[in-house]
Amino acid sequence: MALPPRIVVGLSGASGMPYALDLLRTLEGQAEVHLVVSQGAKRVLWEEMGLHPKDLEALAQRVYRDTDLGAPIASGSFPTRGMVVVPCSATTLGKIAYGLADTLLTRAAYVHLKERRPLVLVPRETPLPLPTLKAMVQAAEAGAVVLPASPGFYHRPKEIGDLLGFITQRILDHLGLPVRRAPRWGEEALPGEE
Repeated sequence: MALPPRIVVGLSGASGMPYALDLLRTLEGQAEVHLVVSQGAKRVLWEEMGLHPKDLEALAQRVYRDTDLGAPIASGSFPTRGMVVVPCSATTLGKIAYGLADTLLTRAAYVHLKERRPLVLVPRETPLPLPTLKAMVQAAEAGAVVLPASPGFYHRPKEIGDLLGFITQRILDHLGLPVRRAPRWGEEALPGEE
Protein backbone atom coordinates (compact mmCIF):
# COMPACT_ATOMS: atom_id res chain seq x y z
CA MET A 1 0.00 0.00 0.00
CA ALA A 2 1.39 3.41 -1.00
CA LEU A 3 2.02 5.98 1.67
CA PRO A 4 0.01 9.21 1.44
CA PRO A 5 1.90 12.22 0.08
CA ARG A 6 3.60 14.34 2.73
CA ILE A 7 2.54 18.01 2.61
CA VAL A 8 3.79 20.91 4.73
CA VAL A 9 1.11 23.50 5.47
CA GLY A 10 2.10 26.85 6.96
CA LEU A 11 -0.35 29.40 8.31
CA SER A 12 0.92 32.97 8.61
CA GLY A 13 -0.67 36.08 10.06
CA ALA A 14 -2.84 37.31 7.21
CA SER A 15 -6.59 37.42 6.82
CA GLY A 16 -7.92 34.34 5.05
CA MET A 17 -7.97 31.56 7.66
CA PRO A 18 -11.12 30.02 6.11
CA TYR A 19 -8.93 29.13 3.10
CA ALA A 20 -6.47 27.34 5.39
CA LEU A 21 -9.22 25.44 7.16
CA ASP A 22 -10.81 24.38 3.86
CA LEU A 23 -7.45 23.06 2.62
CA LEU A 24 -6.73 21.19 5.85
CA ARG A 25 -10.17 19.56 5.84
CA THR A 26 -9.79 18.59 2.19
CA LEU A 27 -6.38 17.01 2.88
CA GLU A 28 -7.82 14.81 5.66
CA GLY A 29 -7.17 11.20 4.70
CA GLN A 30 -5.52 12.34 1.46
CA ALA A 31 -2.10 13.45 2.72
CA GLU A 32 0.25 13.33 5.66
CA VAL A 33 0.02 16.94 6.84
CA HIS A 34 2.85 18.66 8.71
CA LEU A 35 1.49 21.92 10.11
CA VAL A 36 3.25 25.04 11.37
CA VAL A 37 1.29 28.05 12.63
CA SER A 38 3.04 31.41 13.05
CA GLN A 39 2.45 33.66 16.05
CA GLY A 40 0.54 36.11 13.88
CA ALA A 41 -1.59 33.31 12.46
CA LYS A 42 -2.67 32.31 15.95
CA ARG A 43 -4.23 35.72 16.48
CA VAL A 44 -5.91 35.84 13.06
CA LEU A 45 -7.19 32.28 13.52
CA TRP A 46 -8.93 33.41 16.70
CA GLU A 47 -10.21 36.69 15.23
CA GLU A 48 -11.63 35.14 12.04
CA MET A 49 -12.65 31.66 13.14
CA GLY A 50 -12.77 31.66 16.95
CA LEU A 51 -10.24 28.81 16.87
CA HIS A 52 -7.01 28.05 18.70
CA PRO A 53 -4.11 26.20 17.05
CA LYS A 54 -4.99 23.14 19.17
CA ASP A 55 -8.31 23.02 17.30
CA LEU A 56 -6.32 22.24 14.13
CA GLU A 57 -4.26 19.41 15.59
CA ALA A 58 -6.77 16.76 14.51
CA LEU A 59 -6.32 17.95 10.90
CA ALA A 60 -2.56 17.27 10.84
CA GLN A 61 -0.34 14.31 11.54
CA ARG A 62 2.30 16.58 13.07
CA VAL A 63 2.16 20.14 14.40
CA TYR A 64 5.31 22.21 15.02
CA ARG A 65 6.11 25.38 16.92
CA ASP A 66 7.24 28.15 14.60
CA THR A 67 10.30 28.62 16.81
CA ASP A 68 11.47 24.99 16.37
CA LEU A 69 14.19 25.43 13.74
CA GLY A 70 15.38 21.88 14.44
CA ALA A 71 12.11 20.29 13.28
CA PRO A 72 12.27 17.72 10.46
CA ILE A 73 10.59 20.10 7.96
CA ALA A 74 13.57 22.46 8.35
CA SER A 75 15.80 19.96 6.53
CA GLY A 76 16.06 19.14 2.85
CA SER A 77 16.65 15.50 3.81
CA PHE A 78 13.01 15.29 4.99
CA PRO A 79 11.14 14.38 1.79
CA THR A 80 7.81 16.05 1.01
CA ARG A 81 5.49 16.40 -1.98
CA GLY A 82 5.40 20.15 -1.44
CA MET A 83 4.43 23.04 0.80
CA VAL A 84 1.71 25.66 0.88
CA VAL A 85 1.56 28.85 2.95
CA VAL A 86 -2.10 29.79 3.31
CA PRO A 87 -2.81 32.52 4.06
CA CYS A 88 0.56 34.06 3.27
CA SER A 89 1.11 37.47 4.85
CA ALA A 90 3.05 40.13 2.97
CA THR A 91 5.82 39.91 5.57
CA THR A 92 6.09 36.14 5.23
CA LEU A 93 6.03 36.41 1.44
CA GLY A 94 8.85 38.98 1.56
CA LYS A 95 10.96 36.82 3.86
CA ILE A 96 10.48 33.75 1.66
CA ALA A 97 11.18 35.70 -1.53
CA TYR A 98 14.52 36.93 -0.22
CA GLY A 99 15.61 33.78 1.63
CA LEU A 100 15.17 35.05 5.20
CA ALA A 101 14.68 31.80 7.11
CA ASP A 102 14.34 33.06 10.68
CA THR A 103 11.29 30.99 11.67
CA LEU A 104 10.34 27.37 11.04
CA LEU A 105 7.71 28.42 8.51
CA THR A 106 10.14 30.53 6.48
CA ARG A 107 12.92 27.93 6.86
CA ALA A 108 10.64 25.15 5.57
CA ALA A 109 9.70 27.35 2.61
CA TYR A 110 13.39 28.06 1.96
CA VAL A 111 14.06 24.30 1.98
CA HIS A 112 11.33 23.75 -0.60
CA LEU A 113 12.87 26.36 -2.85
CA LYS A 114 16.41 25.01 -2.52
CA GLU A 115 15.25 21.42 -3.08
CA ARG A 116 13.13 22.51 -6.08
CA ARG A 117 9.94 21.14 -4.53
CA PRO A 118 6.56 22.78 -5.10
CA LEU A 119 5.97 25.81 -2.89
CA VAL A 120 2.59 27.55 -3.15
CA LEU A 121 2.15 30.96 -1.53
CA VAL A 122 -1.45 32.15 -1.09
CA PRO A 123 -1.58 35.88 -0.33
CA ARG A 124 -4.97 37.45 0.29
CA GLU A 125 -4.09 41.09 0.93
CA THR A 126 -5.44 43.87 -1.28
CA PRO A 127 -4.51 46.34 -2.63
CA LEU A 128 -0.91 45.34 -3.21
CA PRO A 129 1.81 47.93 -2.61
CA LEU A 130 4.95 47.99 -4.72
CA PRO A 131 7.19 46.21 -2.15
CA THR A 132 4.77 43.27 -2.05
CA LEU A 133 4.48 43.15 -5.85
CA LYS A 134 8.28 43.07 -6.11
CA ALA A 135 8.43 40.30 -3.50
CA MET A 136 5.86 38.30 -5.51
CA VAL A 137 8.05 38.57 -8.61
CA GLN A 138 11.14 37.59 -6.59
CA ALA A 139 9.30 34.60 -5.08
CA ALA A 140 8.14 33.46 -8.52
CA GLU A 141 11.66 33.83 -9.92
CA ALA A 142 12.96 31.76 -6.99
CA GLY A 143 10.57 28.95 -7.93
CA ALA A 144 7.44 29.53 -5.86
CA VAL A 145 3.91 29.64 -7.22
CA VAL A 146 2.17 32.83 -6.11
CA LEU A 147 -1.52 31.93 -6.01
CA PRO A 148 -3.58 34.88 -4.73
CA ALA A 149 -6.77 33.98 -2.88
CA SER A 150 -8.85 35.39 -5.70
CA PRO A 151 -11.53 32.85 -6.61
CA GLY A 152 -13.14 32.63 -10.03
CA PHE A 153 -16.86 32.69 -10.65
CA TYR A 154 -17.30 30.60 -13.80
CA HIS A 155 -18.41 27.67 -11.64
CA ARG A 156 -21.30 29.82 -10.36
CA PRO A 157 -20.62 29.62 -6.62
CA LYS A 158 -23.69 29.52 -4.42
CA GLU A 159 -22.02 29.74 -1.01
CA ILE A 160 -18.73 30.74 0.60
CA GLY A 161 -17.60 27.11 0.63
CA ASP A 162 -17.69 27.11 -3.17
CA LEU A 163 -15.33 30.11 -3.25
CA LEU A 164 -12.98 28.49 -0.73
CA GLY A 165 -13.07 25.24 -2.69
CA PHE A 166 -12.00 27.02 -5.88
CA ILE A 167 -8.75 28.15 -4.24
CA THR A 168 -8.22 24.80 -2.51
CA GLN A 169 -8.56 23.04 -5.87
CA ARG A 170 -5.92 25.30 -7.44
CA ILE A 171 -3.56 24.62 -4.50
CA LEU A 172 -4.09 20.86 -4.83
CA ASP A 173 -3.40 21.05 -8.56
CA HIS A 174 -0.08 22.82 -8.01
CA LEU A 175 0.92 20.26 -5.39
CA GLY A 176 0.13 17.48 -7.84
CA LEU A 177 -2.60 15.95 -5.67
CA PRO A 178 -5.44 14.29 -7.61
CA VAL A 179 -8.09 15.32 -5.07
CA ARG A 180 -11.37 16.77 -6.32
CA ARG A 181 -12.64 19.84 -4.45
CA ALA A 182 -14.26 22.10 -7.07
CA PRO A 183 -15.59 21.81 -10.63
CA ARG A 184 -13.22 22.65 -13.46
CA TRP A 185 -13.86 24.82 -16.48
CA GLY A 186 -16.21 23.09 -18.90
CA GLU A 187 -17.34 20.33 -16.53
CA GLU A 188 -20.82 21.77 -16.09
CA ALA A 189 -22.79 23.20 -18.98
CA LEU A 190 -24.15 26.69 -18.50
CA PRO A 191 -27.96 27.06 -18.46
CA GLY A 192 -29.39 26.93 -22.00
CA GLU A 193 -26.40 25.03 -23.40
CA GLU A 194 -26.65 21.38 -24.35
